[in-house]
Amino acid sequence: MSKKSDIIMATLAELYPDAACELIHKNVLELTIAVMLSAQTTDRQVNIATKGLFEHYKTITDYANAKFEDVVEDIKSIGLNKVKAKNVITMAQLVQKNYGGEIPDSIKKLITLPGIGRKTANVVISVGYGKPGFAVDTHVERVCKRLSLVKESDDVVRIEKKVKRLFPREQWSLLHHQMIFFGRYFCKARNPNCEQCTVQKQCSYYKNQNKKS
Repeated sequence: MSKKSDIIMATLAELYPDAACELIHKNVLELTIAVMLSAQTTDRQVNIATKGLFEHYKTITDYANAKFEDVVEDIKSIGLNKVKAKNVITMAQLVQKNYGGEIPDSIKKLITLPGIGRKTANVVISVGYGKPGFAVDTHVERVCKRLSLVKESDDVVRIEKKVKRLFPREQWSLLHHQMIFFGRYFCKARNPNCEQCTVQKQCSYYKNQNKKS
């Protein structure tokens, strides 16, 4: 691990030592569905939508047998609700058919399910099953690129692979949440708190802004 990685880890640990998933859930099934619904939507909006959804459906069988219109109604407050409702129902049906009714605990199996990409899969295995995982969402992508941990042209798969090489395996899951918090509350897309940031020297965004001024 490089000195730069050490500095970034230390900074994030100081700022957000207790960073954790903000999606409200009671089990792996609810977590999986919540993350599926979170695409292009805030965690706060998802938590509002899932409050009613999780009251109506408790098991994988409930979701597999759910009526499309009813699920859409429950999650109508979030974007892409029709696509997400279809994915949730189909996902549940395939989990019953292919995985004995249990949400898989591997990325390889999870990404075979509709509505589940690598980001969702990493969250499920790390938060739901306690295995090392590093999910790349928009906040994580922005932070990694600003700190020059990856190239600007890198896609989410390359970002995930590069970060996993740069940081210890046992830190991946916590680091994922810390980067989300850092990107969401500190290194924001607009008006980041650059002047108060202790990783200025590692930040390409900060350097470029100074060149312009």
